[in-house]
Amino acid sequence: MKKEIHIFFTALMFFTRIPCPKWVNHDPKYLRLSSKYFPLVGIIIGGIGATVFYVTSLLFSLEIAVLLSMVATIYTTGAFHEDGLADVCDGFGGGWSKDKILLIMKDSRLGTYGTAGLVFILSLKFAALRETEVYYIPLVLVSGHSLSRFIATTLIFTHPYVRDTDDSKAKPAAKSMSIQMLMISGVFGIAPLLLFKNPWIFLTLIPMYLSKMFLGVKFKKWIGGQTGDCAGAVQQLSEVVFYLTIIALWKYIW
Repeated sequence: MKKEIHIFFTALMFFTRIPCPKWVNHDPKYLRLSSKYFPLVGIIIGGIGATVFYVTSLLFSLEIAVLLSMVATIYTTGAFHEDGLADVCDGFGGGWSKDKILLIMKDSRLGTYGTAGLVFILSLKFAALRETEVYYIPLVLVSGHSLSRFIATTLIFTHPYVRDTDDSKAKPAAKSMSIQMLMISGVFGIAPLLLFKNPWIFLTLIPMYLSKMFLGVKFKKWIGGQTGDCAGAVQQLSEVVFYLTIIALWKYIW
């Protein structure tokens, strides 16, 4: 149990800015096992966003409350996954070979493709949450953050890590994942959906996984696998797909 607590706090420290006990560090031994708690960290991040939304919605308009909830989640993660999405957009937008794509993705500077990708993904996220039934927005935020992180772990499971350098902080977390770790990730990722008390909600898994497959095909074709940035891009895209699917379900099925 002590070891699992250490692994969880390692995941929390790596994926967020939330303070952790001093005895927790980025030990590769624990970091390699931390991805199974990726969705649980998502529940916490989504919970922070949901809390900020609920409190600020009592004071401000719906639009301001949604924006502040987005700011809260981005601040909590240090824009960790948004940065991954931007790197992927720059790399695959400007690169023409595996080496060039990986080189661009490692560059800390933000390019045109990355800027466009961030603008579009954040705009879609805001617009989709704005269209969501107000009563459900807190639950949708928690579910979106947890489930999208589970989808990201499926990329780690199905696609090999391709960087051959040892200077990447994300390498231990993105390098490998066992079936047992994936199952634990799935339990935490899917659990919030049970709170909707409607079996139709599980249909959201289909388009979310299809979005992962779409990106996964491109990753496999151009670089032969995935990196931590690729997992971040999958998380961002599948989160938005979840919100859009929720809207479609309410409109045509619920």
